[in-house]
Amino acid sequence: MTLRFYNTLTRQVDPFVPRTPGRVSMYTCGPTVYNYAHIGNFRTFLFEDLLRRWLEASGFEVLHVMNLTDVDDKTIKGARAAGKKLVQHTKAFADAFFEDCTYLRIRPASEYPRATDYIAPMIALVEGLLATGVAYQSDDGSVYFAIAKFPAYGRLSRLDTRELKSGASGRVSADEYAKEDARDFVLWKAAQPDDEEVGAAWDAPFGRGRPGWHLECSAMALDILGRKWGEKVLDIHAGGVDLTFPHHEDEIAQSCAFTGEKEFARVWMHGEFLTMSGTKMSKRFGNILTARDLAEQGIDAAAVRLLIFQTHYRQPLDFTDESLAAAGQAVRRLAAFTERLAGPGRGGDDSALSAAAADLRRDFTEALDDDLNAPRAVAALFDCVTAGNRALDGGAAIGAAVRSAWAWAIEVLDVGQGVTKVDADLAGWVEAKLAERVTARQARDFARADAIRKEVEGRGVEVEDTAQGPKWRLR
Repeated sequence: MTLRFYNTLTRQVDPFVPRTPGRVSMYTCGPTVYNYAHIGNFRTFLFEDLLRRWLEASGFEVLHVMNLTDVDDKTIKGARAAGKKLVQHTKAFADAFFEDCTYLRIRPASEYPRATDYIAPMIALVEGLLATGVAYQSDDGSVYFAIAKFPAYGRLSRLDTRELKSGASGRVSADEYAKEDARDFVLWKAAQPDDEEVGAAWDAPFGRGRPGWHLECSAMALDILGRKWGEKVLDIHAGGVDLTFPHHEDEIAQSCAFTGEKEFARVWMHGEFLTMSGTKMSKRFGNILTARDLAEQGIDAAAVRLLIFQTHYRQPLDFTDESLAAAGQAVRRLAAFTERLAGPGRGGDDSALSAAAADLRRDFTEALDDDLNAPRAVAALFDCVTAGNRALDGGAAIGAAVRSAWAWAIEVLDVGQGVTKVDADLAGWVEAKLAERVTARQARDFARADAIRKEVEGRGVEVEDTAQGPKWRLR
């Protein structure tokens, strides 16, 4: 089986063949740092994290670029409302984003370009588009891309531009807009008082202003890809499904018109929405759940990762408290098996565990090679747990093959149980209660011991009796 991905551009699962053997260039649309990223955003970032991890596990060198949009309509509006300069307003949310990535164990990208650091490449891109005649300057000084001069426009999102509303002006200057509003899109916005007030305006040969949202990704991707690898076409471009139009469609148009290439990225991958109670997560619906909310609740990041990977990235995922709790229990089952494999075993035959290891490597690889089928990969993990526990219960020896295969699979998904922050007062209370329970058991007061255990478990603590004494962890 060969590595293959669903390509939004072709609408089918295609074998993945990078432009240069052995290495992959990947650009993923990062956060707009005007507020805290919510768990719906992080569903996309986690799908991209798994994509990156699997490419590297498959032997590829990966150049992963994830941008931070720190100048657009939302960041400017937010900075003005907060009475801050743009750079001050966005820095706090950019820092928070990196903290959230650390919590969720998302591997750092190779580069995190910020739009405000790439104004010069953006200006050069606009100048190039003006020179080729596919861009023009309007009366107010803004620069627009003429989609009529780019016949391939709409190929990614399958839009028929002949059937779209053109509007009175034939142009749209907002960063985000509806499908029916596909018109000439803005590349460079003439400076407005609000822009000047927060420090979001720059001088350019075609007039003082600031970049449009779509321009930013093209300029940053092309600049970094060109400097690093001397190329103009990405192997993979990924993001949320809501970015297919207009963002990615506009990226293709301006990038290809600038470079003269027929494609901006060979493979386009899009992750589906995360919903809460069947409703898309958004500020408009008031159902925002952030990664830091989960961290503050003491939720193990492994449970969040496992929950998200139990649904294919191209399928909607409904996030509930019940599903998160179930994922937490599943993570503890994985952790228990990891602990068993760390033990000495019983010195018997290790053939059953070796067979389980071989099955895990085969099934796990086939699953992720098949359009990153994480649910099947997760199933392969639990199949190994079932077979492995059966073999260990029968006295099997623990060989290097099963330990290696298990550690490899757990690392790719990164769903090993982490250390949960425990409140010091709670920890002290639990230890005192368990000591009291030990005394009760020694006195054969089992009713009292059971009552203490129920009291402790009522605080979200799981107790396990072992030969070395009671062990506990947060659920």
